[in-house]
Amino acid sequence: MSHFYGDLQGNRGMATRQGTRASGIDAHVRGWHVGARVIVNEVEGVDVVKVYRTGGSGNPGGELIAEFTKDGSPKFFK
Repeated sequence: MSHFYGDLQGNRGMATRQGTRASGIDAHVRGWHVGARVIVNEVEGVDVVKVYRTGGSGNPGGELIAEFTKDGSPKFFK
């Protein structure tokens, strides 16, 4: 059974993916020079969302810019 669920709309229609508590879910949406990676995992029973700014397809490395949970205050970086 899926704990995490994601969807993406593009020119070929909607695509969906599922993730378990063990696998989490990871999405990188990008242009050539800029993008965003979102990773959702369960940590000690709490769903944690991390958002990274990336250099897109040309430079996919990332910098953590935000982290949040359902009940906690969001943390913003830089």
